[in-house]
Amino acid sequence: MANKQPQKEKPVSATQPKAAVAQKQAATIPFIFDSSNYAFMIAGVVVILLGFYLMSGGATTDLKVFPKEELYSFRRITLAPIVIMIGFAIEIVAILKRPKSE
Repeated sequence: MANKQPQKEKPVSATQPKAAVAQKQAATIPFIFDSSNYAFMIAGVVVILLGFYLMSGGATTDLKVFPKEELYSFRRITLAPIVIMIGFAIEIVAILKRPKSE
């Protein structure tokens, strides 16, 4: 294999300060995520928080009483974990979704 010589950077002209050149180069770097990606991420976090809210509760003031019907309800055992998993799926879609090309 042939050794490639590193390319030399073009010298900065005297009329352009180095900060302006660096700012110009930084402006050309595209963002990884689009605004729709961030909207999906926020929606995913809201759905996950909703799932944890559905899972909460079931506290009792009397320590001698164990409210089985309240703790082992459909909402806490089945619905809340499904909602949380849907929220994580939304987050995965938000990360993997390609931004729109300009």
